[in-house]
Amino acid sequence: MSTFKSAVLGTALSLLALGLAPALAAEQMRGHWTIAPSKQAGMVKFGITYRDEDSQSQHDSDWPVKSLQGIDLTTPGKHDVQFAVLREAGRLDGEGFVNAGEGAGIFRFTPDANFVAAMQKLGFDGIDADRQFAMAIHDVTTEFARTMKAEKLDGLDTDKLIAFRIFDVTPAFIDELRAAGLPATEADKLIAFRVHGVTPVVVRDLANLGLDLDEDQLIAFRVHEVTPEYVAKVKAAGLGQPDADQLIAMRVHGITPDYIAKMKARGLKNLTLDRLVDLKVHGID
Repeated sequence: MSTFKSAVLGTALSLLALGLAPALAAEQMRGHWTIAPSKQAGMVKFGITYRDEDSQSQHDSDWPVKSLQGIDLTTPGKHDVQFAVLREAGRLDGEGFVNAGEGAGIFRFTPDANFVAAMQKLGFDGIDADRQFAMAIHDVTTEFARTMKAEKLDGLDTDKLIAFRIFDVTPAFIDELRAAGLPATEADKLIAFRVHGVTPVVVRDLANLGLDLDEDQLIAFRVHEVTPEYVAKVKAAGLGQPDADQLIAMRVHGITPDYIAKMKARGLKNLTLDRLVDLKVHGID
């Protein structure tokens, strides 16, 4: 399971890297922004792109309209706009045009001179220009840092703190996981839970099916699409209580409830879950 754990956490941190891609020094950071209507009320699709000599990075997500202070989205026709995004880590000033809710322009980012020192006092260091910009974009605040530090999580550092904001790891999410019976004490695993969709509901549903799973197994279940519905159908086949490894192997080898029914219909004797996997491995369909 250690190899699997490394792969899962590597996936989560690779996604995190999208928010920390190389850029110009924050003091000189400039780039382009775009805006478009969102399906969510009070939100807009806001994107920013910035590049240096060697690379280009982009962030695009739904933002509250109110976070773009001063932007005019009500005047009809094409018109010039200016706005500011004020975050504890720094200020982003944008200018450009908007037409019927869509627009584009340029921005410049000014880092807050006191932010790095304030975060260092909380134990979060290594905040270079790129990280400070990412912390502004994802709204990582000292209050958020203080709150997450109070959770006493293993492996929590500056990069994980940014990842928590990107993947929406909140104190409420941690509390719900713990209420469902998980330790929820490792920062890496909390990120992996969000990336792969391990939720308190999934944890409880699988427990109700008789499975006592650890955190790595829960992530593996999501990776291989071992859902509560799938487990229930396997149990209904009457071949005994499946364990975690059996269920993962069955999914890996494409054993479906229909395949189980088909093998049973052939009248195979002493049919077990392990034998089903062996049959499938040897190409017996």
